Amino acid sequence: MDADTTPAPLTHRQVLVVFSGIMLGMFLAAIDQTIVATALPTIAGELGGLSHLSWVVTAYLLAETVATPLYGKLGDLYGRKRVFQSAIVLFLAGSVLCGLSASMGQLVAFRAIQGAGAGGIIVGAQALIADIVSPRERGRYQGYFGAVFGLSSVAGPLIGGFLTEHASWRWVFYVNLPIGLVALVVTSIVLPASIRRERVRIDWLGTTVLSAAIVCLVLVTTWGGNEHAWGSPLIVGLSAAAVVLGVVFVLVERRVEEPAIPLRLFRNRTFNIASAVSLIIGAGMFGAISYLPTFLQIGGGVSESNSGLLLVPVMAGLLMSSIAAGRRVSRTGRYRHFPIAGMAVAAVGMGLLSTLDTGSSRLESGAYMFVLGAGLGMVMQILVLATQNEAPVADLGVATSTVTFFRVVGGSLGVALAGSLINSRLSSALGGEPPSDLTPELLRSLPAEERAVLSTAYADAITAVFAYAVPVLLVGFALTWLLRAVPLRTVAARVAAASEAAGAEPAAHHATVEAAEVRVDGAAAPPNGSSSSGAAPADMMDGVGPSSTSGG
Repeated sequence: MDADTTPAPLTHRQVLVVFSGIMLGMFLAAIDQTIVATALPTIAGELGGLSHLSWVVTAYLLAETVATPLYGKLGDLYGRKRVFQSAIVLFLAGSVLCGLSASMGQLVAFRAIQGAGAGGIIVGAQALIADIVSPRERGRYQGYFGAVFGLSSVAGPLIGGFLTEHASWRWVFYVNLPIGLVALVVTSIVLPASIRRERVRIDWLGTTVLSAAIVCLVLVTTWGGNEHAWGSPLIVGLSAAAVVLGVVFVLVERRVEEPAIPLRLFRNRTFNIASAVSLIIGAGMFGAISYLPTFLQIGGGVSESNSGLLLVPVMAGLLMSSIAAGRRVSRTGRYRHFPIAGMAVAAVGMGLLSTLDTGSSRLESGAYMFVLGAGLGMVMQILVLATQNEAPVADLGVATSTVTFFRVVGGSLGVALAGSLINSRLSSALGGEPPSDLTPELLRSLPAEERAVLSTAYADAITAVFAYAVPVLLVGFALTWLLRAVPLRTVAARVAAASEAAGAEPAAHHATVEAAEVRVDGAAAPPNGSSSSGAAPADMMDGVGPSSTSGG
């Protein structure tokens, strides 16, 4: 490729058109993380197996976790547009099968297929954005990203509750089909072709070993203390297998030509901190939020559709803080303080949720959920932005997918541990196994005394999960203080990659000089408080060398 053929940066209007295709796919995956939540008690009541309820969520997250790093690498190698669309097709196939499920076992298996597709959609969306928008301007568009995520998160519980109550829980899955088909058509039209490498090597061995290690780890947290004692041979054996497979994975990655997760990424401090905090967010967020609808339905006695409506505050808080943080980052070029403040606010919100009981008012629970959402909105996308800002072009997809991977790993572990804790506390409070066919409708038909016992037991068990999540989030708060303030680049990955392919000096190398001249929303804004000459303070560039400034 000649230097003259390097693609010009897209205009704001062009970016918005491309965003429409990316966001449709993202909406598809995001809505399914919440649309199922309000239907879970009814699904368990019809298919049986309330004790296995967590697996409907865990199987989705587990498959998403296993697939995430592979999708990131496949996008880097084959082109992100093709991989993104393939993930949408797989997700739709899983949705149809979920709607046809005749048993809890089938539903869990088909949710895994859905999750495998969702992993590619979420990673592909974030990497495609990095391809077309520079880190410095990405905060400006992050508001749209947050808006779609917030809309899907709010709409998911509402649609899920409405369909479950007035049609069937199966339509919670069938509703994905028209959305997915539109997403396929739009992405075929608007997404630009991605650069693909001529030499392609897939690390199948490393991916297989990593997948096996994750499965062992999730099984330990799901079965330990619930179906099997922590000291049982099965749990001990799975724990040992997870450790051994983890060591084998590292050894494999040191030797293969195209590792699934390049170990060189772990030499970057920002990448390490973003991965660790993402793991913690996943554990705290998914472990707690997945059971909020159950708390409201069983512990609070509200209907499926009303429980979805009552979840709006947490999504509203996430939406508002995500948009505000993204636009502020674009204006100032500074992002470090948002994850710090966000983790502190999220910990406070989770602590407040742990004080709820069956007598708490809707205003009280809504306010606490808003605080939690506001905290999370300041953290999740900013961590991805910070990682992409320092990732080399060749590793952009896998760096993005790895940070997402750690968040989903945390989610898998969080949901599994939360499920084990809830079942354990329920068994203790009720003097035996909790009823497997309990639904909100059945609960309302019980005598008042029996209904009160069950509601209190469920409320106490679920709020205990919120309490245990607080110290976990505080660890993440401490880690965010270690983030560096690195100037945001002003060149999109697609342009930088084309420049490198032409043999030119990577355009992003000049980001710290050019950033002072970039206008965002009509106002000049030197990044990170640099002077008008564009020179960044020495402490901001500490540890940032060619390896971390060579790409988009």
